[in-house]
Parts: sequence; structure tokens; C-alpha cells
Amino acid sequence: MSTQTETLHSDRRTVFITGTSTGLGRLTALYFANQGWQVAATMRTPETETELQQHPNIQVFKLDVTNLDQVKAATEQAISAFGKIDVVVNNAGMGTYGPLEFAEETTIDWQFAVNVRGPINIIRAFLPHFRANGGGMFINISSFMGVTTAVPIGSLYNMSKFALEGLTEGLYYELKPLNIDLRLVEQGGSSGNNFGANIIWNTHETIKDYDVLTDKVKNLIGKSDPSLLDDPQDIVDVIYNLATGETKQFRTLVGDMGKNLMALRNSIPIEDYLEKIAANYQ
Repeated sequence: MSTQTETLHSDRRTVFITGTSTGLGRLTALYFANQGWQVAATMRTPETETELQQHPNIQVFKLDVTNLDQVKAATEQAISAFGKIDVVVNNAGMGTYGPLEFAEETTIDWQFAVNVRGPINIIRAFLPHFRANGGGMFINISSFMGVTTAVPIGSLYNMSKFALEGLTEGLYYELKPLNIDLRLVEQGGSSGNNFGANIIWNTHETIKDYDVLTDKVKNLIGKSDPSLLDDPQDIVDVIYNLATGETKQFRTLVGDMGKNLMALRNSIPIEDYLEKIAANYQ
């Protein structure tokens, strides 16, 4: 790439986004690009991507956030392509549901690897770049399930999002002196999201003790009332406003469902909250 091209690129703001093959990540990449940002869009299988590859402001890079070699390569390639990365959006995430008792060891490790270790890998890879530039921003996509609990048999997913929240808040203190900002977006269910289709379910062929509870949760996730789902553009708008500095909230809870649950949790003792949620599944 020529020095002239690198200089031209450096005059524009650039965002690096993980998990852009579908859903929120894809919408976010396209929205930033349409606003004039340069976008480093990452995904595990870029060879299958067509739409993002055609956008003049987007370059697609191969990245599995759990693969340290790919993290290093994608980070270096994006910095080389654009000269400077201003904002990193840690969006890639997956979920496992089902009784903890039935979870395979590999599933437990996978849930942590994608939703917690993945952001850690990306943050560590970009810190030298941000330090050299005198600042930057990490926007970590969490969930209202990272600040409250509302669905049974989701303990591993809750664990991963609670951990992401703690990681982000803990990093605030060490990165603030370096002018590196941290933001959390706590989204809920949104339309056009394929989260349910990608869930890994922990099951057992003969033990039936959890079947009633599991069936209720599967029905809830599989047949969500569309009127209860958030417009994904509302979440994208939050991410964009944080990236531009239009809003400076450390935590942003998006959607009525999450806001209502948090209001309930904050209004009563935790014991009462847990019993109230449990009663919805009896």
C-alpha cells in the first residue's frame, strides 16, 4: 500500500468490529461504513461473504477470536490496511443453555473462550496500538443478562456476560490514564438476530428432571413475541453514538425488557427478585 494511500486512510476514523457475518455485527459494520467510517469487519469465514466485500469503506478479515494466531494476524492486517484503528467493537459472542449438570467440558470452556477470552484476546492485541496513538476506545457488547438474571438454565451464558462486565469495569482504572476509553452495551433480544438458532443445548438422554424447565425456556427463546424484541438499529445507534462521543455513558442498557428487569431488580431485595423470576417458570 502506498504512503499516499496510507495518509488518505489516516484522515478518516476507523472501527474494527468482530463477529460481522450476521446480525448485529453485520448491521453495525454497514452503518458505520455508510456514515463514512472505514471498517475492518472480521468473521470466521470471510470466503463466504459477498455484501460487505463490495462496500468501498469495508475490508473483511478472517478472525476467530479464540484463535490467538488469527487475532494477531487480523490485528496487524487491519492496522496495515488503514494505518490507525480508533475504535474496537467486541461483538462476537455465542451462547449455551441447558442444565449445568449436563454441559460437556468442552462446552463450558467454549462459552468462556468466545464471550470472555475472545474480548481479552482482542483487547490485548490492540493495546500496544492504542498506547502508541495516545488513546482509543473499546466497546464491549454485553447483554442485560450480564447485569441481571432472567432465564433459567442459562447459567453459563450469564457467567460469561457477568465476567465481561467485570473485565470491562476493572480495566477502566488501568486504561483511563492512557486515554483509552471503555464502554459496555447491554442489549436484549432483537429482531433479525439468529442467537436462538446458534445456541448449544446441554442435554441428557435419560435424566428427565430438568425437562419441564428446559421446555419452557426453549419455547420462550424459539417463539419470542416479535413485539418484545428490540429494533437492532436502536442498538447500532447506541454503538455509533458511543464511538463518536455523542454519548459518554460507561454502561448503556438498550431495550425495554432489560430496563424493566433492572428496575425490578433494583427495587426489591435480591432474594425476592430471584423468587419472582423463578415463579415465571413454575
